[in-house]
Amino acid sequence: MFQQTGCRGRYSHNETLLEHGAGWKINAYLPKTAAGHCKWTEVLKDLEQIKTSEDIDVSLYTANTDEDKECQEPVIRCFFLEMKVILHECYIKNCSKTQDVFNILKNGNASFENNQMNSTTSKKCKECEEYEEKNFTEFIQNFVKVIQRECK
Repeated sequence: MFQQTGCRGRYSHNETLLEHGAGWKINAYLPKTAAGHCKWTEVLKDLEQIKTSEDIDVSLYTANTDEDKECQEPVIRCFFLEMKVILHECYIKNCSKTQDVFNILKNGNASFENNQMNSTTSKKCKECEEYEEKNFTEFIQNFVKVIQRECK
């Protein structure tokens, strides 16, 4: 069972409890949406938590950090789709950062579901599988850069 850790005290917003698969209970956090607060702040915090993980060893489709502004949403969606691959690997390998990976996905999904992003995509934007596969470290570095760009 995944437990809320001491570092999770930074969350002051809605906490929910989900059940996953074989009866696992996982704490999930919904992002803040206060004015002036980047909706990706909690995702960035969790990305910082997992970026040094030594037990996540995967190759992932990694979007470029210099894509056109109109492709920003599909790029972010690609990163979140690849986070599902990481989560799957974490469940298999019981990696130490599974809770943080799950929180990244939950917070990202909440931002998309709350209609905070436009769903139109330009034909010139790439599909996830068109990007080069890179290692976990490069993937996280690019993900952080893209999210930081979105928060400016």
